[in-house]
Amino acid sequence: MRKNEEVTELDVREDLRLKKEPFDKIMAAVKQLKVGEIFILHAPFNPVPLHAVLKRKGFDHEAEKIDRKHWKVTYLKKEGTDE
Repeated sequence: MRKNEEVTELDVREDLRLKKEPFDKIMAAVKQLKVGEIFILHAPFNPVPLHAVLKRKGFDHEAEKIDRKHWKVTYLKKEGTDE
């Protein structure tokens, strides 16, 4: 990771534990990102449907299982996408 990259981090594990839908919170966070910026999401599972939604918005992702109920997904806003 380059030093000058902006990183936004969001942990939705507690929201999901409380049965709160975090989709709007996630979309509000990624809407602010510019090309080259990073969004890190912490979730209790690998959010596969979200990968497809964010891919359409120009993001690549890398998912990593940290613990039994902790996934860290790093999304990168790619060049040539300005949505």
